[in-house]
Amino acid sequence: MTTKFLMVVVMAGSTMVAGAAQAQARGDRPDFATLDANGDGTVTQQELVAHREARFAESDTNGDGALSIEELTAASREKAAERAARMLEQRDANGDGLLQQAELAPGSDRMERMFDRIDANDDGAISAEEFEEIKERRGRDRGHGRRDRG
Repeated sequence: MTTKFLMVVVMAGSTMVAGAAQAQARGDRPDFATLDANGDGTVTQQELVAHREARFAESDTNGDGALSIEELTAASREKAAERAARMLEQRDANGDGLLQQAELAPGSDRMERMFDRIDANDDGAISAEEFEEIKERRGRDRGHGRRDRG
């Protein structure tokens, strides 16, 4: 194997750290209680951001504010290999071979659209019922091989 191929394989180990930093494997998504940090029965956008930032901090084991390939690999699964290399290639805006918090953060309008879809009653917070509904809908959609976009 070439060195370049090995580097790609190693980098690939990093996917959803935007799940370690954000990305977790499908089966490891946080439950409602974990996201509802203040225990008030709703999840706000601020709580989602705080959770994402905490996941990033957990993955950033040396505390330098960036995720090295070693940190990304330690937090991922083998299935994530191809996604990680693609993520690094697509999001490393400054070309330093590392992913900083700002490079991992999805566009704010994307998060807002997702939040608005889940917040069915438009009260600016996600209730336990709304959270369970989206989990059930995603489960049904996955079972049928398609996703409900509306």
